[in-house]
Amino acid sequence: MTQQESAFSLSYGDNGVAWLKIDVPEEKMNTLQSAFVEQVSDVLAELKGRQDIKGLVVHSGKPDNFIAGADIRMLAACTTAEEAQQLAAKGQELFAELEALPFHVVAAIHGPCLGGGMELALACHSRVCSDDDKTRLGLPEVQLGLLPGSGGTQRLPRLVGVANALDMILTGKQLRAKKAKKLGVVDEAVPQSILLDIAEQQALKAKPSRKHSFQDWAMGGNALGRSLVFDQAAKKTREKTRGNYPAADAILEVIKFGLQFGMEKGLQQEAKRFGELVMSSESAALRSIFFATTAMKKETGSDAKPGTIKRVGVLGGGLMGGGISHVTATKAGYPVRIKDIANDGILNAVAYNYKLLDKKRKRRIISKAELQKQMMSITGGIDYTGFNHADVVIEAVFEDLNLKHQMVKEIEENAKAETIFATNTSSLPIHQIAEAAQRPQNVVGLHYFSPVEKMPLVEVIPHAGTSPETVATVVALAKKQGKTPIVVGDKAGFYVNRILAPYMNEAASVLLSGEPIEHLDTALLDFGFPVGPITLLDEVGVDIGAKIMPIMVEELGERFKGPDVFDILLSDGRKGRKSGKGFYLYDSKKKAVDKTVYKLLNIKPEKKANGMDLAMRCILMMLNEAARCLDEGVIQSPRDGDIGAIFGIGFPPFLGGPFRYMDLLGIKRVVELLDEHADKYGERFKPCDKLVAMANEGQSFYSV
Repeated sequence: MTQQESAFSLSYGDNGVAWLKIDVPEEKMNTLQSAFVEQVSDVLAELKGRQDIKGLVVHSGKPDNFIAGADIRMLAACTTAEEAQQLAAKGQELFAELEALPFHVVAAIHGPCLGGGMELALACHSRVCSDDDKTRLGLPEVQLGLLPGSGGTQRLPRLVGVANALDMILTGKQLRAKKAKKLGVVDEAVPQSILLDIAEQQALKAKPSRKHSFQDWAMGGNALGRSLVFDQAAKKTREKTRGNYPAADAILEVIKFGLQFGMEKGLQQEAKRFGELVMSSESAALRSIFFATTAMKKETGSDAKPGTIKRVGVLGGGLMGGGISHVTATKAGYPVRIKDIANDGILNAVAYNYKLLDKKRKRRIISKAELQKQMMSITGGIDYTGFNHADVVIEAVFEDLNLKHQMVKEIEENAKAETIFATNTSSLPIHQIAEAAQRPQNVVGLHYFSPVEKMPLVEVIPHAGTSPETVATVVALAKKQGKTPIVVGDKAGFYVNRILAPYMNEAASVLLSGEPIEHLDTALLDFGFPVGPITLLDEVGVDIGAKIMPIMVEELGERFKGPDVFDILLSDGRKGRKSGKGFYLYDSKKKAVDKTVYKLLNIKPEKKANGMDLAMRCILMMLNEAARCLDEGVIQSPRDGDIGAIFGIGFPPFLGGPFRYMDLLGIKRVVELLDEHADKYGERFKPCDKLVAMANEGQSFYSV
């Protein structure tokens, strides 16, 4: 990069205020890169060489971001922990120089100020941010399996106290302007129109003194109080991470170390632990997810141009319909018309939307006026009034082929010729639904996961006759709804439910072999899943499982046949959480197993196997099926398979997804494990042809 292309440029006002503009050439977002070290050093040298400066304002040349973080691509170039440690130390050095400038340095922040950008802002003496909704401040490094490596673990606790700093750094949460001001992360939150004026006024004030003592860090400098804060944080962290995320432990350790031994030693320890974490398999996996989702944002699903969407219709006012209408209206910003067979269904969907928006209003994320405006864009009725204006209709009715056929026909009668019919089926093949259509090119699967407003994944399922424009249109819609869409093949169960089914079946087999419910659930929680398989069955609903499994068996064969538990449970009225009765009790305060279920299933519970063995039994079934899906073209790449499993069913992110995990174990080892399990538990574990061929050839799913 030549001098002319520098991302950092200085200008000077007549009143003694210097302006440092950050504007990375040819990039939409400002990110910090290792190549900038020289440029920043030049800027600092120039500033130090002048005697006429009274203050400095650091601001962005981009219209909607300050600095979105460090460019994490540079971490991939590090081959040793020492190299990564040097990278952190260099950043620390530059920020320390910025902090040591003799005049008042003010950061003027608008838009994302995250990671390395936040650490730069913390090294300034004051911070002013815009109160715009785009403005977000945080240190999200933990989400990449890292800790803030350029002074964040040392400066933030000194600014806002240990408890607040731990909360921010351990979760990676991003603060809006109001909250940042309340916590003391920024000194002022002002309208964007006056941001630079206020920053300039601040810069002309005397430089505030920076305390590097620890007396006021937490609990009034009381050592017992401080250790209580750390003990509580460590306990909460262990409950959440179950020891699977080394970055969380490193964050606690480094902040505590700086508290005990001072800023300088704290920074050294921060850089050292940063270097080690960069080299960890967990961070490599989490960074791979980041790169995959970034790449997927650019993908359109097909070569065609997406059609224009102005209005969306939703069929069904149940939980799924309510959730789909919510993300369509509030995230994508389209007016939504809901149709249900009964007024109660419409009222339920509207009430569901109101509850979600009111929660936001109570947290002051939106105003009352904004809530009312968003509610006005959601309407409904028991007939097809307004559907003649819908560009896309998303169907979320029961999993019944005849009913879905009826829906297709009715939409073709009541909507425009070009209206897209997107079905939110979780298991019925799309081509079977399209059989009832006069315009099958407009029919596509759009499979959301429950609860829709929280789950980030959508499976887009074209059948052989779906037009490329239909695919591109619904992919664009899903992105506007805030989802990550993956295009998958039109086979029963698609991808996510197809790899989930054998995993759940195996969990049921483990349960029937006498392993206690909580032992099995805990085993999978320890492995890294957000919920155990039995809890998941209760959450999804035993009746849903009972409906999906026969479809899978019919379409994909006997290996999908699970143990016969669904009918027994349903005849006892056990649908799971929604019926207040499943494997767990739902009327008690504390989550507890309903022990009467053992008698019902004729089980004498007793721990026989260790947790890891139980987890592997369930996981291996999922891995084998994932490899089959890739082989059959149900998913287009290992990357899509990994993102689908992580975002769709909470496959442990620190393992990178089923395909990265198989690479980590080694394909040869995966095949050996499957063979061992086949000998012990039966043919269903037999490794698929693809894995056997890959093991013989010494191949892996990813080249790196």
